[in-house]
Amino acid sequence: MVKAHSLLYAIYICLIVSIICGALLYFSNLYNQLNLYYNIQEELYIQNQSVLNFALGNKVQPAEIDKDEKTGIEGSFETKPYGLITIILAKSYISNDTVSSAHFAGARNLDKNSIYLTNLSKPLYYSGKVKLVGDNQLPSTFIETSYINNSLNELKVEGKSNISESQLPELNSDFKKIFLGIKSEKVKLKDIEKTKDSLYYNSFLNTTKEVIVNQNLSNTIFKGNFILRSDDSIRVKKNTVLEDVILIAPKITFEEGFKGTVQVFATKGIELEEKVTLNYPSVICVYNEGAQESKIKIKKECTISGAVVLFGNKIDLIDKHSIEIDEAGLVFGDLYCTGKLMLKSNVYGSVYTNRFFIKTGSTSYDNLISDIEINTTKRPDYFISIPLFNTQTTNYGVIKKVL
Repeated sequence: MVKAHSLLYAIYICLIVSIICGALLYFSNLYNQLNLYYNIQEELYIQNQSVLNFALGNKVQPAEIDKDEKTGIEGSFETKPYGLITIILAKSYISNDTVSSAHFAGARNLDKNSIYLTNLSKPLYYSGKVKLVGDNQLPSTFIETSYINNSLNELKVEGKSNISESQLPELNSDFKKIFLGIKSEKVKLKDIEKTKDSLYYNSFLNTTKEVIVNQNLSNTIFKGNFILRSDDSIRVKKNTVLEDVILIAPKITFEEGFKGTVQVFATKGIELEEKVTLNYPSVICVYNEGAQESKIKIKKECTISGAVVLFGNKIDLIDKHSIEIDEAGLVFGDLYCTGKLMLKSNVYGSVYTNRFFIKTGSTSYDNLISDIEINTTKRPDYFISIPLFNTQTTNYGVIKKVL
């Protein structure tokens, strides 16, 4: 005879076993769903990378992408300009799941010119230790020696030399378009929600936000899809963080010690005080067609990775428009100047100018370079230059992932 409490224990045991079995089935189903989710996410990320590669292979031109019949995942991309850089927005999606990414992209630089000096006046002279690696386009294939100090003169040239034209190669029209206006949404700074205490962030999936800022830009953080504009001038303090933003004003100054990634456009002048670092890909550009003077002044120990450009002036106004780069710095990229150029820092890239000059005390020497290295081979193959010229190229690459 079975006792009543034994039956009760049996019922309890069955109940516990059923709960455990149910829990195991539930967790098994949950694990399968989670595993399926992560597999789909992985496939979406793989497809997203394929979309990016397709866009690069298609020279960032619009095109339809076939659906992946095996996974059912679809992909699409669009491109849009952001200053002088092209953004590729890539999407891969299935049902309600979407993976998006944004990349800065551009054409790989095939330019092997070390110096392009227009054939407007006297030949190129050198003083001190000068090293030129790359082809040269000069008023004369012979670089003459000048003695402006008591140091030993030493010239090393690796590359071909040809006679240059009387004008520089035509600059990419996109540079001028920047000054005619950039498509953006004009907003007030107070209307932008801060992600954190002092961080302003705008995704590159969104419309570019244009903000009028104060003359002194201090103790704040801007990251992403912003244009910071002033109708007067902007002074950027070193405690300001700027990452991938655009600055536009008549005159822009960066305080000593500033570090950031920016595209900077001005009509009167840009000044970098000592030890400023502008990370890749950065641009500083001055555009001035008038008779009023304009200048880019880069002081000692500054590093710029990207491009330095001054353009717009006519040939008879070369003396009123200039770039001055002091010693102990580096331009990692390209330099283009339709005015006159004083270059005392090394350039790992190409230099285009109408005239060189050097100032020693009260004396100025035209078409003279001294104690510098201009070397195209130190710009590595993976380096994507800011597009100075409209060139036909078949090789595009990613500059930077921004989302």
